[in-house]
Amino acid sequence: MVNSYRVAYFSMEIGIRSDMPTYSGGLGILAGDTIRAAADLRVPMVAVTLLYRKGHFRQRLDQYGRQMEEQVEWTVEDFLEESAVRTKVTIEGRTVYIRPWLYNVRGAGGFSVPVYFLDTFLPENSEKDRVLTDTLYGGDERYRLGQEIVLGIGGIRILRDLGHTGIERFHLNEGHSGLLTVELLHEEAVKAGRESFGEEDISAVRQRCVFTTHTPVAAGHDRFPLSLVSEVCEYGRDIARLKDVLCYQECLNMTYLALNLSRYVNGVAKRHGEVSNLIYAGYAIDSITNGVHAATWTSRPFRRLNARFIPGCMENAFSLRYSLNIPKDEIWMAHLEAKGDLLRVVQEKTGLAMDSRTFTIGFARRATAYKRADLLFYDPQRLLDIAESAGAFQVIYAGKAHPDDEGGKAMIRRVFEAREQLKARIAVAYLEDYDMDLGRAITAGVDLWLNTPEPPLEASGTSGMKAAVNGVPSLSVLDGWWIEGCLEGITGWAIGRDGTGTEVSPSNDALSLYGKLEHTIIPLFYRDRDRYVEVMRNAMALNGSFFNTHRMIQEYVLKAYFR
Repeated sequence: MVNSYRVAYFSMEIGIRSDMPTYSGGLGILAGDTIRAAADLRVPMVAVTLLYRKGHFRQRLDQYGRQMEEQVEWTVEDFLEESAVRTKVTIEGRTVYIRPWLYNVRGAGGFSVPVYFLDTFLPENSEKDRVLTDTLYGGDERYRLGQEIVLGIGGIRILRDLGHTGIERFHLNEGHSGLLTVELLHEEAVKAGRESFGEEDISAVRQRCVFTTHTPVAAGHDRFPLSLVSEVCEYGRDIARLKDVLCYQECLNMTYLALNLSRYVNGVAKRHGEVSNLIYAGYAIDSITNGVHAATWTSRPFRRLNARFIPGCMENAFSLRYSLNIPKDEIWMAHLEAKGDLLRVVQEKTGLAMDSRTFTIGFARRATAYKRADLLFYDPQRLLDIAESAGAFQVIYAGKAHPDDEGGKAMIRRVFEAREQLKARIAVAYLEDYDMDLGRAITAGVDLWLNTPEPPLEASGTSGMKAAVNGVPSLSVLDGWWIEGCLEGITGWAIGRDGTGTEVSPSNDALSLYGKLEHTIIPLFYRDRDRYVEVMRNAMALNGSFFNTHRMIQEYVLKAYFR
């Protein structure tokens, strides 16, 4: 069986379950959804990631919105199956042993995609090396490079040791796994009877690799000085010798490494593909728009509803198109149930009793500056005026900031400040420790999904797609996937104009946001419920049926894997 797997999918984080803290946010959640879709569609894929014994972190927020990080505790053996296989890499001249832990992701038809979590917590390793895979996106530059050696170089060796010799394509989900290309170069050299790889090995490796870039934000692209690479990586001298091909600006830039050694490269939305082609001039970058795994993100009320009116749609997400035939009153009743479930979570977590009859806005994603979680509160007085003139509304927030992201932490505090300022008239809840379970509840239970990134920095975004499969329309800046998904007044609403070639203006975006809420969305919700539910139904049928990982993985199969 192992030789039948033809695609190896590498990702720094993979979110399989909410209670397995092996992910931090969108990248890991998308990876999990990708694997689930591959299992549903019987794509012969195996996945590789790292095992984080201390996870990312648990978020705690005090009354002022100050974030505190707590260590995650979980028992690996409760979720994963240990393999007897051991492999090794060399880091800083030391031998570091790696063991894989297995989790089988089973698809709707019973086909499984094995996911291997790589772990260095072994007695044969030094104390320093045992904790190398402990923390996701933690540590200094040297620690991160060590992790990426384990993932890329160690990951290839693990696959070989496990018997996965039939892999034809290696998919780099972001640049963190870029060093797998270097290990493949080494394999080509060994096959040719040479000790060191050279330019003559590049073409063969390039034909086997595909690369997905996920962000135009500079912080998302790892760079390591060549001096550090020479100290830490066993292939440091070979990399330096081929620096004109493998490096960029005297650094091992993992994005450029992946670009130079991949036959197919894509961004994660049409606009992101265009932006990436501008950033990385000279490279041919295609686009495959992200999706979500509909069966994972559809709430229980809507799963029951779909089972009655669209049997089998969870196995074939495209059939969500037939949501257009579901009676509007049935959609509304399912929505009210999901909303009630969410508001109970809010009360349990915060003590705040929100009214199920009140128009509810949701915003939940990683807390970082370009996401602009606080844009809604640009003019608090205007919000109070809207609540008075158009109708009452309430807001539910969630999202973690990276421990080192002071701008993201400050943004959370600003949301808390606005909450205090508005609490007499507008209820605002901020739910701490955002995870998959909380994400399911929020995306399903609000009446409107809000997305306010600074264009063009939102490569795709997937939270609005999760909302769509639950009949929740979006109000979003025209960036990422929403450029493709927005049919104004039909699937949701746009904030501002398409920002191509224009200076980003928070004030203009805020004014557009307020105008849509005051004059269009809130009045529609309260005064023309039938028409509002029609928008909800369209979100399910038009966006839910397309922006899913079933369609996405089919595009990868046709464009990248087996072409």
